[in-house]
Amino acid sequence: MNSLFDPLCALARRAGKAIMEVRARGFHVEYKADHSPLTEADKASQAVLAEGLAALLPEVPVLSEEGRDISYAERRVWSRFLLVDPLDGTKEFVKELGEFCVCVALMRDGYPELGVVHAPVRDRTWCGGAGLGAFRRDGDGPAEAVTVREPDPSGLVAVASRSHNTPDLDAYLETLPVRERINAGSAIKFCLVAEGSADIYARFGPTMEWDTAAGQAVVEGAGGTMTLHDGRRFFYNKESLLNPGFLVLGRRTPPASR
Repeated sequence: MNSLFDPLCALARRAGKAIMEVRARGFHVEYKADHSPLTEADKASQAVLAEGLAALLPEVPVLSEEGRDISYAERRVWSRFLLVDPLDGTKEFVKELGEFCVCVALMRDGYPELGVVHAPVRDRTWCGGAGLGAFRRDGDGPAEAVTVREPDPSGLVAVASRSHNTPDLDAYLETLPVRERINAGSAIKFCLVAEGSADIYARFGPTMEWDTAAGQAVVEGAGGTMTLHDGRRFFYNKESLLNPGFLVLGRRTPPASR
């Protein structure tokens, strides 16, 4: 395993514990300018991550959903940076569903070098990166390697957003031999593909860069791919942090035409 996996996984887990402490005592929901929810748990996780990342990688700048606004003029020259979502799936958190997570990705030249996704309710952590492998750890247990799977001849298992379904997605999945559809929240969807629980995750609705980078790293480490709908590898640190649509595939899963 890469030497950064263990400390980053431990940090994401600490942030997850801060989220769970807020969840246990109750919380107030605020709404940001874009009408997305913000809770004390987002802020608590951000505080843990900001302190931990500054200690672990002090020379690497951080771009975070709950951090300060950073202009494109400043970040466009970054060759290496950290891309962080302290609480991905806040809507699921507010609804008291377990499908939220902490996401941390180390980026290099516009692509994820490695990433960590931690699901606090399960106390499960995934980590990985292209050429580095991918791993899953439950609690304090050992890290186990995970890989994408060969699709079952009986059909594909597709994972889709619980909160952001779109007609384009429904139409696209109808062109594929999908035998089962799993609706889930947050970047956990990437991890289901990475560990071989699903074959495909397609997205047409909006996401932000911090929503996807860590999950992409885990999928690529497990042998899968994340591409734009035109087949190019998904990239980051764009002028607009709003993502275009994408396609996450396990091994040898054929995309159909849109």
